[in-house]
Amino acid sequence: MSLVELIAQADERGLAASGLACLDRCVPLLGGDDETLRPLWGNLADASDAADWGQLLEQTRGKLDSSKGEGEGDEAVLLVHRMLAAAPADRCAAEVRTWADACSVASLQIHRLLDPAADAGPVDSGREGRTAGMSPLVAAELRRQVIVLEVLAGHGAGGLRRALEVSTEGRRVLRAVVSRRARGRS
Repeated sequence: MSLVELIAQADERGLAASGLACLDRCVPLLGGDDETLRPLWGNLADASDAADWGQLLEQTRGKLDSSKGEGEGDEAVLLVHRMLAAAPADRCAAEVRTWADACSVASLQIHRLLDPAADAGPVDSGREGRTAGMSPLVAAELRRQVIVLEVLAGHGAGGLRRALEVSTEGRRVLRAVVSRRARGRS
């Protein structure tokens, strides 16, 4: 099943986790650490805490706005800021679906921008299942997005731990790419 189809079929929790996972993997560009989005992940684990999502989101925005991002003005950093700014304060399915879809595209675009072997093609074809010619970093991000949605569709709240593990792995990969990129600029 393509990423576009998985997003279309995901429930509210799956959509929120999908958008959050994309943001989580890109948070190193904003200077965030491994714990920055942890309260939001915890909120997804308990359906009764949905009302607290907006408050936790504002706290997270405050932390990331006050932290120093890598390469201010860089297109990739701007895309991460947009993902964070667009996160809905309410986890209702309609708002979260739009955000999760936008985060998916933005995250793939960020990985494309940071991949030295990047192709010049749009990321939409990969989201629809056509991955031929896709650069390694972008292909890996696409796989992570698919895994997160599949795990949550199959296991509900029980899949959050695996979704977080996949996101953590992707965050470490992106952190290494950003580090290499910074050393190359020096």
